[in-house]
Amino acid sequence: MANIMVDFLGIPFKNPVVAASGTFGFGEEYHTIYDVGRLGGISTKGLTRMEKEGNDGIRLWETPMGLMNSIGLQNPGVEGFISREIPKMKQLGTNIIVNLGGNTLEDYLIGLEWLNQTEVDMIELNISCPNVKAGGMAFGIKGEVAYEVVKVAKKICKKPMMVKLSPNAENIVEMGIACEAAGADALSLINTLNAMAIDINKRKAVFDNIYAGLSGPAIKPVALRMVHQVANAVKIPICGVGGISTAEDAIEFFMAGASLIQVGTANFVKADSCLDIIDGITDFLEKENIKDIQDIIGIV
Repeated sequence: MANIMVDFLGIPFKNPVVAASGTFGFGEEYHTIYDVGRLGGISTKGLTRMEKEGNDGIRLWETPMGLMNSIGLQNPGVEGFISREIPKMKQLGTNIIVNLGGNTLEDYLIGLEWLNQTEVDMIELNISCPNVKAGGMAFGIKGEVAYEVVKVAKKICKKPMMVKLSPNAENIVEMGIACEAAGADALSLINTLNAMAIDINKRKAVFDNIYAGLSGPAIKPVALRMVHQVANAVKIPICGVGGISTAEDAIEFFMAGASLIQVGTANFVKADSCLDIIDGITDFLEKENIKDIQDIIGIV
């Protein structure tokens, strides 16, 4: 059989398919449907220093080719995750990637200090969060701001640290270069695109926060382009995210330069989509007589 095992930052992944943050919880619910231990890993629901209730009003809105969300990072907080969720996740038999956000630099640093003491495998630093001390602009919009956050976070973080980039950055390539220069071990991209929906009968925005994050197949071509651009500008490994629904999608991201991929919205369409993608990757490699997935990474 073709080899689909991947070494990513010194961590062995049985395959390159990871369940994306915000779409898989902490894996427990999906584990009632199938053995999530077959996955390469799980990126947790986005965590913040303190527990959050999330946004009021409508939180999810379907589009013809995707899903809009305004969840508001509802989560148990880092301490709640450590005490209640890690013991259960360790039983699932797959790598644990913790997606960590924050509204201040202090939030990130305290969260990292707490997570350093745990058995999680990797940190995915989410810099798409609004910086409340700088007027609400996300840390991941300007390269110089992201550089400072990543630089300080890397000094604290004792785990391999992957930084998740926002497609709403002023310049995605400059952002990737800045994060690499600041010490990021890897990059994941992209996060959701800013989007909007209007209820024409109520004559108002669907979401209380007006704008929301768009994910799903509609954003895949944008994500693929950004992964390719960044992969050609940095030397650190990349995890591709954004609209991946099939094995063919995943293979495109590998060819564009990603070593891992994350599957998100597709899980809502078909709960075991990740398994189809894993099997499809193997089938493709064997059909093409390719012995190792490494042989196609970054070939385009």
